[in-house]
Amino acid sequence: MESSTKDNAEGTMHQLKGKVKEVAGIISDNPKLEAEGTAERMAGKVQVKIGQFNKLIGK
Repeated sequence: MESSTKDNAEGTMHQLKGKVKEVAGIISDNPKLEAEGTAERMAGKVQVKIGQFNKLIGK
């Protein structure tokens, strides 16, 4: 699997897991879990962008 495809797939999974944690934190009134989810979702977005950049430069 190419590096860019792998980054896109992993980034998307991190976004999904982060969103689930975020919603779980909201539902359970747990701000720490909500913050963890937000951070993981943002990290996933960054990873997707890295994958897009790598695909653009042909890596």
